[in-house]
This record gives sequence, structure tokens and C-alpha cells, in this order.
Amino acid sequence: MKRTTLILLALQALSFAGNLEFKELIKKQTATADATKVTTDFEFTNTTDKPVTIAKCDPTCSCLAVQVSGGKMKYAPGESGVIRTVFDVGNATGPVEKGVAIYLDSDLPDKPSILLQANILIPVLVSLEPKTVSWDLGGKPEEKIIHIKMAEGNLINVIGVDLKESFKYELKTIEKGISYELVVSPKSTETVDLGIIRIETDSKIPKQKVQQAFVVVRRTALVKDVSQK
Repeated sequence: MKRTTLILLALQALSFAGNLEFKELIKKQTATADATKVTTDFEFTNTTDKPVTIAKCDPTCSCLAVQVSGGKMKYAPGESGVIRTVFDVGNATGPVEKGVAIYLDSDLPDKPSILLQANILIPVLVSLEPKTVSWDLGGKPEEKIIHIKMAEGNLINVIGVDLKESFKYELKTIEKGISYELVVSPKSTETVDLGIIRIETDSKIPKQKVQQAFVVVRRTALVKDVSQK
């Protein structure tokens, strides 16, 4: 509880640093599954008795564009404005966190006055669990299952599976358009191997039509989930 309170106090202090008061430093929103861009507005006010100038806005990645109230950078006492972030979704799904550092003209190069964060949830229509299955080198090439489930309210069929020839697979329909099982196993565990499974669906959302999972014959159980790289 104490740690949470300290974090909240730090965020509140940060919202006033540099003399611009923001209504929210962190904004949460849920996008549509087919969204290509997500816009987040951060409203602020100059609560001081002196003009405040925004020197620059530095996003955390190239997929995030930042706009400041039509290009206006200097704000008189009591004047308000909006910093707008536009996230280029691309193929992203699931929870996404994107930030932007706000520098005022009095800030040091490595110390922005304000940090803003957009927390965006992009619905996953086709989920795979797990996304990586593995076997130890020289171990038993037993069958393992990747569960394929569609988001509630969506009927999406698996229409194809592609995997390199050194692995075997069988697609089982549990409930058509809702749930499937992909049973996979290596033909041999005598050599290290890595395969990418491409699971094609008839989803009407182009970026969610093809999902990927991974199969690995590994030297040690300490290998990280390759889907996280």
C-alpha cells in the first residue's frame, strides 16, 4: 500500500512539474480489432502566472506520432491545450504501452518535465496457447498441443496450417469456428531444430488472419520463449 501511495504521489508531482497541469498522465483505452491508428488526447493547462513553452515532444518509438494543439508551443497563464498521440497499430494485438516525454524550454536534455503514457488494448481475435512448444535434445518426441481459441462472439475458422517437414502436426476441430487443437511433434529429437507454424484463418481482419507459433528442439530447458523475441 505504501509503495502504491508513493507512486501515485510521484505521478501527481510529475503532472505539475514544469508548470503544466495535465488532467491525466496515463490514459487507458480499448481499440477496435480492425483499428489501424489509435488517437489519445492529453489535456493540460498552464496554471502559473508566467508563459510556458513546450520545447519538444519525444515519443518512445517511431510508431507514435505526437501533435501539440495545432503546432502551438507557447501557453499564457491560464491557457489550455492538448497533446495528441497517434499510434500506428500495424500488426500489434493485445496490450500496448506507448509513451512520450515532454520537454519544456527550461529542461535539461535528459530530464523531461512530464512523461505521458497511452495504454491501449487491441482485441486478440485468435489466441494461441502456448505460442511455443519445445522438446529436449535427445528426449522423447511426444505429442504436444497448441490450443487455438476465438474471441467470444467471433466465428473464425482455421483453414490452413504450414510447418516445416521435420515436424508432424494434426489439426483437430473441437468446436467449429470457436476452438481447435493443433497436435505437434518432432520427427526426431536427435538434432536441434526450430520451426515456425503459420496458422491461417478466415478472419475478416487482414492483420489477424495469420497467427504464428513456434516449435523447438533445444539443448536445455533454459531457452526463452522464442515468441517473446
